[in-house]
Amino acid sequence: MLTKKQLDLLEFIHKRMSRDGVPPSFDEMKEALDLRSKSGIHRLITALEERGFIRRLAHRARAIEIVKLPESLVAKEAAASRGFRPRVIDGGGDRPADGQALEVLHAQELQVMGKIAAGVPIEAISQVSSRIAVPGAMLSRGGDHYALEVSGDSMIEAGINDGDVVIIRETATADDGDIVVALVEEQEATLKKIYRKSGSVDLVAANPAYATRSLPADKVRVQGRLVGLIRSY
Repeated sequence: MLTKKQLDLLEFIHKRMSRDGVPPSFDEMKEALDLRSKSGIHRLITALEERGFIRRLAHRARAIEIVKLPESLVAKEAAASRGFRPRVIDGGGDRPADGQALEVLHAQELQVMGKIAAGVPIEAISQVSSRIAVPGAMLSRGGDHYALEVSGDSMIEAGINDGDVVIIRETATADDGDIVVALVEEQEATLKKIYRKSGSVDLVAANPAYATRSLPADKVRVQGRLVGLIRSY
């Protein structure tokens, strides 16, 4: 049985992860629940973890995975769907008993392939530096993904900050305006918006302090497209 504050916090975290793919910061949780200090949030998080509703991911500051949702929250979401009833295909697994909480799977482990420049391009990336648990909602079906740590501030107006971890879907193609990992002259990798012209490619920052780079089309190779972002607080 959860207290109202515990249920309110779990619902807020669930909604933010469903919308953004990442949990809210402790400051955002404090503001949403109208608490005076983050110590109250720490107590609520600990209570939810002890009751098996969430899990704090190791080696990631304030990274949270939702393990299950209480029946009351599942029923509330169903009512909010205004009568929409998805067709359920039985996969042959065990069904939860009546009243049992819905199990929600969120995380998949990806390789972090080092750093990617959001500024002046850095050397091309090829080494696995670590691994990270990523919300499954970020990942496209049928595609391979990897993660990169952002270095620099040239994409700050796109909501990508220095130190963020970006989730990349491997692809050699991208539409104009997509944020991509671009390999320049097979030596430098950078994270930028891409636009194509006749015979050339523009790599555009999301920060007016950085100039657009125009390069011959054969000097730029797309290595992936941005599909998500993880931030630690």
